[in-house]
Amino acid sequence: MAVVGRVARAHGLRGQVVVNPETDFPETRFGPGRVVYREIDGQARSMRLATCRLHRGRPIVSFEGIDSIDEAGSLVGVELRVPVDALEPLAPNAFYRHDLVGCRVRTRQGAVVGTVDRVEGDGGSSRLAVASERGEVLIPLAADICVSVDVGAKVIVIEPIEGLLELNVRRPGR
Repeated sequence: MAVVGRVARAHGLRGQVVVNPETDFPETRFGPGRVVYREIDGQARSMRLATCRLHRGRPIVSFEGIDSIDEAGSLVGVELRVPVDALEPLAPNAFYRHDLVGCRVRTRQGAVVGTVDRVEGDGGSSRLAVASERGEVLIPLAADICVSVDVGAKVIVIEPIEGLLELNVRRPGR
């Protein structure tokens, strides 16, 4: 299953929640009648969306059977997921975040940088958080830096600008 959003907070008194979307298609992904899943005791449980409206790019949704602020509050922090085969097709050279996590990152010259832990930011300013021997390296997900992405082979080849790999390191404990 792929994460498409996380419940940020309850909204209003009638069971609505604000979702931090992790999809480029929030208006369709969270539309009324669509189904998302959450994990309860290791099991995927379905939740059908009843309503959705976008406010500043974030969906405000309600789910069937969730009718109060207390019930909505119990969803805060929940990851909303869908089966991978239910994801929208992407344009060429576009990737889902879950496809990039776990990719090995190396330079064009073959030097190993590390492994992608997560993708931060939105589509316009995303960056790869790469676990390396020196700490976490942040690499902009830009075509002129990430020159080759092969999700099948789980390899990303980069051409870092001067100083990127030295200056963009978060060391543990900082």
